[in-house]
Amino acid sequence: MGASIPGRERLERLLQALESGLVERREVLRPSLLAALAGEHTLLVGPPGTAKSALARRIHLAFRDARYFERLLTRFTVPEELFGPLSIRALEEDRYERHVTGFLPDAAVAFIDEVFKANSAILNALLTLLNEREFDNGAGRLRCPLISVVGATNQVPEDELGEAFFDRFLLRLSVGPVSAEGFRTLLDEDRAAQAAEPAVDPALQLDECARMALVDAARACVLPAEVLERLGELRAWLIGRGQYVSDRRWVKLAHLLRMAAASEGRAAVSEWDLGLVPVCVAPDAAAQQAVAQWLAARLGVREACSPPRVTRVVEAFDAQLKAEREANDLDYDESGRLRFSALEPAAQRAGELANELAGEIGDAKGGSAALRMTYARKRRYGALHIAARTDQVDALLERLADYLRQVAARRSDLEAWAAQALWADPAFVAAARCNLAGVADALGALQARAQAARAGFAALPQLELAGAMPAPVEHEALAD
Repeated sequence: MGASIPGRERLERLLQALESGLVERREVLRPSLLAALAGEHTLLVGPPGTAKSALARRIHLAFRDARYFERLLTRFTVPEELFGPLSIRALEEDRYERHVTGFLPDAAVAFIDEVFKANSAILNALLTLLNEREFDNGAGRLRCPLISVVGATNQVPEDELGEAFFDRFLLRLSVGPVSAEGFRTLLDEDRAAQAAEPAVDPALQLDECARMALVDAARACVLPAEVLERLGELRAWLIGRGQYVSDRRWVKLAHLLRMAAASEGRAAVSEWDLGLVPVCVAPDAAAQQAVAQWLAARLGVREACSPPRVTRVVEAFDAQLKAEREANDLDYDESGRLRFSALEPAAQRAGELANELAGEIGDAKGGSAALRMTYARKRRYGALHIAARTDQVDALLERLADYLRQVAARRSDLEAWAAQALWADPAFVAAARCNLAGVADALGALQARAQAARAGFAALPQLELAGAMPAPVEHEALAD
C-alpha cells in the first residue's frame, strides 16, 4: 500500500515553521521548497548577507532524515572538497575512486555558494550530478539521493559553460536586502534567536515516501487546454523578444505546475498557477517582471471580451448615431445601407465599421430590411430603421452583460484560488486582481456608452406617417 499524500494543511504548517524568524523571505522560501518537492534546483541571485544560506538550510529542514551538504566555492576549489577524497586503497588496486560519504554525491539537499566560481572540471561534474542525479566514480556511476541543490551567486557569467550550468536551475530568484519596513524587525533579538534555530516538528517533515507520493500525484495532474494555450502564447512572445527557453525547461516547468496543484489537493493546474512561470523562463529580475506583466494582463481575460475589441464596436455605434443626428443629406445604397460619402473621413470609417459589425451584433433582427430614406434634407427616420438600430445595440448590450458575468466569475475564481494557494506570489495576485478590476471597469464604461447610444437612436426624429402617404414635396422623397 503506497504512502498517503501530505495534505495541504500539513504543508501549510510546515511552511509556517520554516518561515519562522525570517524577514521578507516568504516569496523566496516557498517557491524554493516547491522546486525541491518537484526535484528541481533553485538559484538565488543577490549580494552577500541576504540569508541565502539560511534559506537553503530551511529547505533541508523540510525533509526527514535528509543529509545536507554546504560549500563555498572559489577559483581555488578542488574536486575533493565537493566530491570527496580519493581512495588510497582503490589507487593501490589501480582504481580511481572517491570516498563520497559526507560529500555532495551523498547529500539529499545541498547549498553551493558562489556556484559559478568553480573551475570547468567541477562545473562539468556538477552538470551531470544536477541533471541526472548520477556521479562518475571511477569506472562506475553512482546513483545519488539528491533532491535539490540551492545555488547562490552575485552574478551570472555569460560564457558557454556558465550558461549551460545556469540552465540546470529551474528557478532563478532574486534576493535583496530587507525593506525599510522590515529593518526594525530584522534587528529584533527575539526574531534573531528564532532565525538561528527554527523549530520544525518531525511530524511535519516529509520522508522519502511522502515526497514520492506527491511526485506521483503531480504526474497524474492535468494541464488544461487553456493553460497549454497560454504557455504556447508565452513561448511565441518570448521568441519574438529574442529570449530562448529550452524544451527541457518547458517540460520541467510543466511538472512544477503540476506539483503546485497536487500539493494543494487539486487534480488539475489552474491558469493562476502560471504566476510561477516568470522565475522559470526569464533569467533576471527585469525580464521576470516583463513576463509577469504579460501574464497578469491576459490571465482570466478571454479575447472576445477584451476592452479594446469591444471599444471598436461601441465607437462604431457612437459614430453611426452622430452621423444620423447631424448629417443634412442622407444617401443609401441599393442594399439599404447608409453611404458616408458626405461625411468627414474619420466618420466615414466609423460608419463603415458599424455596417461591418451589423451582422455580428444583430443585423439578423431586421436592420437590412429597415425603412430607409433615399434622399432627405430633413433628419427624419422610419420606425423600422430606429427599431433596427436599437435592436443592434440591444444585442451588443446583451454581449457586454455576458462579458461582465465572465469577468466576475474569473474574479471569484482568482479569489478562491488565492485563498488556498501555498506558492502564490502576493505581487502577482495583486496584479491579476488589478487587471480584472480594470477590465470590469472598462466593460462597465462601455456598457454605459452603449446604453447612451441606444437612447440616442431611440430619440432620433421620426417620419410622421399617417394612414395615407402625404403628397410629394419638392426636394423631399420617402423610401418605398
